[in-house]
Amino acid sequence: MKNFIVRTITGIIFVAAIVASFLRPEAMVLLFSIVTGLTIWEFTGLVNEREHVCINRFISTVAGVYFFYAMTYFCSDLYGGVAKSVVFIPYLVTIIYLLVAELYLKQVDPIQDWAYTMLAQMYIALPFSLLNVLAFTATPNGHVIFNTLLPLSVFIFLWVNDSGAYCVGSLLGRHKLFPRISPGKSWEGSIGGAVFVLGVAWLIGWLDNMQVLDLDHSSTMFKGMLSIPEWLGLGLVVVIFGTWGDLIESLFKRTLGIKDSGSILPGHGGMLDRFDSSLLAIPAAVVYLYTLSLF
Repeated sequence: MKNFIVRTITGIIFVAAIVASFLRPEAMVLLFSIVTGLTIWEFTGLVNEREHVCINRFISTVAGVYFFYAMTYFCSDLYGGVAKSVVFIPYLVTIIYLLVAELYLKQVDPIQDWAYTMLAQMYIALPFSLLNVLAFTATPNGHVIFNTLLPLSVFIFLWVNDSGAYCVGSLLGRHKLFPRISPGKSWEGSIGGAVFVLGVAWLIGWLDNMQVLDLDHSSTMFKGMLSIPEWLGLGLVVVIFGTWGDLIESLFKRTLGIKDSGSILPGHGGMLDRFDSSLLAIPAAVVYLYTLSLF
């Protein structure tokens, strides 16, 4: 009972913090730069416990956080002036350093160090940084605005999918989705979660096209951002890739022989445990929305 209360309180604070962060661009950037740093720090700490693995946690974490801020600068005019790709040069220099440094460290297996160092950037830093692509939208007249709805909807879909899959799976789950990796997940739960998400996606799409949604009472929202079928498509993409993201992190933990990735969130485990689904859902959402823009 005590663990349930702790888990509930942590969950409420977690959701409230994310929702509130999307009301202001500065809050979103600050929160998710911290999340990026904490997640990379957690990941690098876990892999450093493997035999013959010793990657630079500090530089890897700083590089990931810097990449997040570089993407913010590139996608927006939040810092003033025109975004320029030169902002990525320090990040590239850091990555080159992390590769070259292995020549002088005399590690038993430098390939593992290289692999885990790059994985931290590709698996964690890149997906979180792509939130900036969802959050900052160019208007037809060339101005960049902060878009509350698109990035927030990805998390809403993930939360609804998790809750729906748990409820339906608990009641009706009979057929295992991926027993080798996650014995608790069922096909019935996954389908049930998807149905709930499609319902929420339809509602968001209806409100979006009715020009009702204006979460921060400013000009950051505009009518008909996506059509209702496009919102349904986004919901389905988030469900599929969010589920894969969850399974990938489960495989990661099984490989390491651990139950939770950390204990920073009481009752919920570590940062990877809480953001595992989003690490695949965010890039998939970006690809989906970019594909829509082409047709």
